[in-house]
Amino acid sequence: MPQNSSESAGRVRWISSVCQRLVAQAGRIGAAPTDTTERALQKRLIVSLSVGLLPLTFLWSVIYFAAGAPLSAAIPGLYTIIAPINTAVFAWTRNLVVYRFIQLLIFLILPWLLMMSLGGFKNSSVVIIWAALCPLAALLLEDLRQTVFWVLGFVSLLIVSAILQPYLVPVGLSETFVTWFFVLNVGAVIAIAFTLLYYFVVQRNFFQERSEMLLLNILPKEISEALKAKQQPIAAQYQDASILFADVVEFTPMAATMTPMRLVDLLNEVFQCFDDLVEKYDLEKIKTIGDCYMVAAGVPRSCPDHARVIVNLALDMRAAVTERKFGDRELAFRIGINSGPVVAGVIGRKKFIYDLWGDAVNIASRMESQGQSQSIQITRNTFRLIKDEFVCEAKGTIKVKGGDQLEVWHVLGRKAT
Repeated sequence: MPQNSSESAGRVRWISSVCQRLVAQAGRIGAAPTDTTERALQKRLIVSLSVGLLPLTFLWSVIYFAAGAPLSAAIPGLYTIIAPINTAVFAWTRNLVVYRFIQLLIFLILPWLLMMSLGGFKNSSVVIIWAALCPLAALLLEDLRQTVFWVLGFVSLLIVSAILQPYLVPVGLSETFVTWFFVLNVGAVIAIAFTLLYYFVVQRNFFQERSEMLLLNILPKEISEALKAKQQPIAAQYQDASILFADVVEFTPMAATMTPMRLVDLLNEVFQCFDDLVEKYDLEKIKTIGDCYMVAAGVPRSCPDHARVIVNLALDMRAAVTERKFGDRELAFRIGINSGPVVAGVIGRKKFIYDLWGDAVNIASRMESQGQSQSIQITRNTFRLIKDEFVCEAKGTIKVKGGDQLEVWHVLGRKAT
């Protein structure tokens, strides 16, 4: 029994692998490098459906011919001729609009013609149900306005069929044949519809998850959820937060000696290193401005020990820069930290960015810009929160923009426990 289960699982995996390869091959037909994700998905779906129906239409044609209905057999046989030609033209022209219209049209018309040739709804085993694939495919491949056209077309054919039903002549298929073909028609259409919807949902979920991941790389999770719930400015005041700025010392003269691409690669390497440390401490990276890197603790998630955590981050950042080279260069950073109340949120309607405002932010920026190479300069607000856990050295006062004199300290390291 276990062996049979293993063999069955193996066959399922093999069939799944074959199906995936076929869909991948179908996705290359008519593909263009400039296709958007949505357009590529539409091409993949319509080609997979169109080509996937060929074995069934060929089988239906053979069975009807063997049952003594050559005219009816010619109609699905017509699909096996038109669809490959249309697909080949699409592979050459990449014109999705024309290919999609022709395929949807034959999805709609041919089942109706087959039903009429067999003598109506009952005698054709409701073969017109295949025409329902037309509006279903349109719903996945076109916008809603165009889908309405195909829905109306399908309904119109049903009405016309009902009107003409009394005048249709049955072909004379056996009752057993009609019954089994009813099962085959309904079962096959439901299976195809389920497969189409399943594939579409899986792909949509994949792209949605990727979009969600990109959004979370831009905004904190709490903010992105709030924005999705209500389209309006989102801002909140936080009484207890700490802000860190880090900047490359002598960046401008260094940048003058490097090509733009090498400079970008260097900054990317540095900031990726910092990103890993920010993630380690579960803090919020706010933004980068040129060579400046900004981080906050206590927003948008409350953090009782925000000052301690952000100073630990600063020490790790300084150690990382000291211990290695970036782009074959030894770099030096200034780091400034301040603690206090801030307002944080997202404003505007385009190119969202989560940002901070307030005097605490401005003072943290001054701590960095007026600091020394490889120093971690902090204000009294931060010092009083971390003095018991870190070794700090008083550096007197500095004059900041606006004429204020502020006491500052340099963080030397962690106290021994």
